[in-house]
Amino acid sequence: MPPGGADSHVHLDFPAYNEEIPQVLDRAKKSGISTFGQVFLGPSAYLKGRDLFKPFPEVFFILGVHPHEASGFTSETRRDMAAAVKRDQRIRAIGETGLDFFYRHSSEEKQKSAFKAQLELARETELPVVIHSREAEAETLKILKESGFKDRRVLWHCFGKGIDLAREILDQGWHISIPGSVTYPKNARLREALAEIPPDKLLLETDCPFIAPEPYRGKQNEPALMVFTALAAAEVMGLDAGELWRQCGDNCRTFFGVN
Repeated sequence: MPPGGADSHVHLDFPAYNEEIPQVLDRAKKSGISTFGQVFLGPSAYLKGRDLFKPFPEVFFILGVHPHEASGFTSETRRDMAAAVKRDQRIRAIGETGLDFFYRHSSEEKQKSAFKAQLELARETELPVVIHSREAEAETLKILKESGFKDRRVLWHCFGKGIDLAREILDQGWHISIPGSVTYPKNARLREALAEIPPDKLLLETDCPFIAPEPYRGKQNEPALMVFTALAAAEVMGLDAGELWRQCGDNCRTFFGVN
């Protein structure tokens, strides 16, 4: 693909990559990716992993507490997040945060409390929010609306549902990010929804090391493989793959306010 692509959601600090971050980023750049959104799942992960990316200014940071870890979210967590945002200009968003009623590693009430606290922090810092929502879409939407996030910068990360949810997200003025699962043969529902997403509201992601696209499904994902996601998306949308690649990259940079 041409230069200018952006992987809006990666977890390159995970142990799966060990000391291979330079090689992973090099392969991604050769595939046409110029920008990477590195997601740190909590202040401790951020402090532990931020220096891994010192040599790579093309990587910006997203910081949040995942709903799986919501039971450990405290006022101190919020304070640490706020301090990190104030100190580090590479942190360009709060997230991924939201609700996960599929695994329920934390109680619903703990998840809601942590989610609302992070939305408040996003408002205070004027940063965008990256949403995780699994089997909790109605409640996620309700909290976002009640928190006054209509027409604010909200990105629905790893979208995998159907056309009705996509329309509701778009009606709120928010963005949608599509992962490698759009390439899976049985995922017609996602492709149907994708066909109705305006190109200027679409971002692409790997969520690596998870959700590798076909033909690498079931293997460890990495940003270079996002090319297959872009090709599938362009086919569904009836667009030139290179043009959509650049458009989604520009959308990412504009959304997060990075060069």
